[in-house]
Amino acid sequence: MIYVHVPFCRSFCTYCGFYSETCSGEGGIMEQYADALCQEIEARQEEIRNHSVYGRNTIYIGGGTPSVLPLSVLKRIITALASAISEVPAAGRDSWKAVAARGFVSGWPGRAGTGWSAKHGSLTGVTAAPQADGHGCYDLEEFTVEVNPDDIVKGGLEYARGLKELGVTRVSMGVQSFDDRVLWWMNRRHDAQDAVNAFGILRDAGFDNISIDLIFGFGTLSGADTWEDSISRAIALAPEHISAYQLSIEPDSALEKMLDDGRFSEADEDLCRGQYDLLCRMLSEAGYVHYEVSNFALPGREARHNSGYWDHSPYVGLGPAAHSFDGKRRSWNVADVNGYIAGSEREGEALSAEQLAIEDVMLGLRTASGVSAGHLREIAESQAIDRLISSGGLVETDGVMRIPESHFFVSDEIIRELL
Repeated sequence: MIYVHVPFCRSFCTYCGFYSETCSGEGGIMEQYADALCQEIEARQEEIRNHSVYGRNTIYIGGGTPSVLPLSVLKRIITALASAISEVPAAGRDSWKAVAARGFVSGWPGRAGTGWSAKHGSLTGVTAAPQADGHGCYDLEEFTVEVNPDDIVKGGLEYARGLKELGVTRVSMGVQSFDDRVLWWMNRRHDAQDAVNAFGILRDAGFDNISIDLIFGFGTLSGADTWEDSISRAIALAPEHISAYQLSIEPDSALEKMLDDGRFSEADEDLCRGQYDLLCRMLSEAGYVHYEVSNFALPGREARHNSGYWDHSPYVGLGPAAHSFDGKRRSWNVADVNGYIAGSEREGEALSAEQLAIEDVMLGLRTASGVSAGHLREIAESQAIDRLISSGGLVETDGVMRIPESHFFVSDEIIRELL
């Protein structure tokens, strides 16, 4: 699992607390960032190879807003990753010997016949018949890039096809709402029609795996009918995946300042619960599987990369503010693009066996798959478990403990009670 953080946005959203810097998409800072990122990729190539060969093999480019990057900058980043991944140590899979000889890696999902060039370290568009048994090729399970609808509309079909040609197999688009009043308040750069148009452009470019984000949890800004309309419009587009998050007050966000100044009031908990229940019902009726608290997918279209976080898989984080996890230790880069460019060293911490066990449970209970009942009973008090089973907050089936969908909305409270 490889995550690349792009720390640039054209403007800041009202609610956002992720590290990013405003940038027009042009100028030297982009190239300096790409230079530093490529240097980090080269310095950590053994770590990247090990995670790609022996772990969950996905790439996710997030931010910030990756779609502010010109295709030329994205190509530099992807080329560096291709070069790092293609140089596999002797202890790696035998099939990599064939890969090196043939000069490509083929058989990406949805990208049959197009793959990484191991010889040149880039995506070349070379074609070959993928081998069903996996010998002589190494498959990426998923390659996601986050985009803003406004960037897709402005870049048009040429930009979308450019992403496809670079090997991207999945696009995650931040729609957030189909209500222009809400989008204006969020300080989003697009309107509802832009979101629809951008989705169409991505489909025309050949993307058959698109995720869209929505945000709920508004009180005075919109009524239940507006939220229902946003859900309906999302369903009408038929994306393969939908993520929906409750609006939260993030530290150092514009929304936090608005709350402190009395210019914003958080929505009532009952209202938020009603909106979440409506979301679950409508998406279920439309055929979406609710596989994690905030995530819904058509069958078989669950996010492979994000699922790796929830099952506690190791991952490499590249770029400013990016975090990494090797199974025992967590590390992170400086949350400052200038410091990152200057070469600030990563910091980190070792995690104890107890911390790792607790994280396993915390992450696993967010999913419909749940966690091992035996594992949960080893680290949580029996009284708390029995109490939650009696109240319906936990269910146990075939040795697995999970939070039922009816209690997903209060999953944080349930996990706190257990741990």
